Amino acid sequence: MGTMSVIRMTYRIETAGDVEKLAAKIASDQSTGTFVSLPGETPELKARVAARVAAIRPLEALDVPSIPDPSAPVGAIYRRADVDIDFPIEAIGTDLAALMTITIGGVYSIKGFSGIRVAGMQLPEAFTAAYPGPQFGMAGTRRLTGVVDRPVIGSIVKPALGLRPPESAEQVRELVEAEVDFIKDDEKLASPAYSSLEDRVKAIMPVILDHEQKTGKKVMYAFGISHSDPDEMMRNHDIVVRAGGNAAVININSVGLGGLSFLRKRSHLALHAHRNGWDILTRHPGLGMDFEVYQQFWRLLGIDQFQINGIRAKYWESDESFVRSFQAVTTPLFEGDVCPVPVVCSGQWGGQAPDTYARTGKTVDLLYLCGGGVVSHPGGPAAGVRAVRQAWEAAVEGVPLEAYAREHRELAQSLQKFGADAAAS
Repeated sequence: MGTMSVIRMTYRIETAGDVEKLAAKIASDQSTGTFVSLPGETPELKARVAARVAAIRPLEALDVPSIPDPSAPVGAIYRRADVDIDFPIEAIGTDLAALMTITIGGVYSIKGFSGIRVAGMQLPEAFTAAYPGPQFGMAGTRRLTGVVDRPVIGSIVKPALGLRPPESAEQVRELVEAEVDFIKDDEKLASPAYSSLEDRVKAIMPVILDHEQKTGKKVMYAFGISHSDPDEMMRNHDIVVRAGGNAAVININSVGLGGLSFLRKRSHLALHAHRNGWDILTRHPGLGMDFEVYQQFWRLLGIDQFQINGIRAKYWESDESFVRSFQAVTTPLFEGDVCPVPVVCSGQWGGQAPDTYARTGKTVDLLYLCGGGVVSHPGGPAAGVRAVRQAWEAAVEGVPLEAYAREHRELAQSLQKFGADAAAS
């Protein structure tokens, strides 16, 4: 991101009015300006801390607005442009809460927009010194799981809610015996009365540690430790650490920037980010925020593994959107930056491995997370894990799955059950 002394925000704006005037209004409203001129708003002050419009790149106009605009004349054309606005770092500093306020605070309130989206963010080098970034990332995840030269294969304890600790532990036993590399709590599981975090850890960690003692392989288990109270979240963290655990699921939108910052500074766990709720911010293409911008906040704060959906996901997101997210997460923010692990998930089974490999630059540096794609395999979870590994072997070797399946029974069964793009939830 270079040696800029400014924070550059890119807004995709849409209006029936004047693009240039509205771009200037964002710059004014989000820095020194208000609706009238102020006695203290001197030229010197503006030169020092006022934002400025750096570039306007027109886009194709629309005849239907992203947001209904009753004030627009009948038959109005809605002009669109990508607008770069530079904010002096002197005006904001490196506080991510202040940055988020500048990014979205009053922008969406400005009259005249029929659509506005935060489409880009470039930060100066000062941010890399201000935040810890990932503690483990891909290298640390590989070290903790003992996996080299292939994707880390993961699964999820299902059903999401309702299992008591002994039942969860039995599922975990099946998965670790299946030689899976990573298991996680579903993001919806916190610490309900029937399965408190403490009881769940007591039931599951002996299974993990017993398997490690027998085989030398310690399966990474990410427990859900999220809590609205950072102190309580730290107590949850300590429960996992004391029991020998090494990972945690964090619902980042639920705990917030401050909650994650508090946790990361004290954490000994690999932090696995679930971004539930992000879709509210991004699903409408003319509104909200691009993932490329959103993920920067959480990476700076120290997320180690980042869920980003996958190819032919079971949710709304397109393959193209997933590929952009993968590229965003794996692109350093600054020189020498540690990137989080891209977690490929959502209806994944071995069938998406070749396309995932091809479309992500032929890398195996990822966590491939399968729920039903492993545990619903006709041969059971062990066969499900083997089928996913076989699919990735085929992808890396450039062999079609159907051909590879002729000599790999588990993959053949997987193709029969989940084939024809049947989504495995």
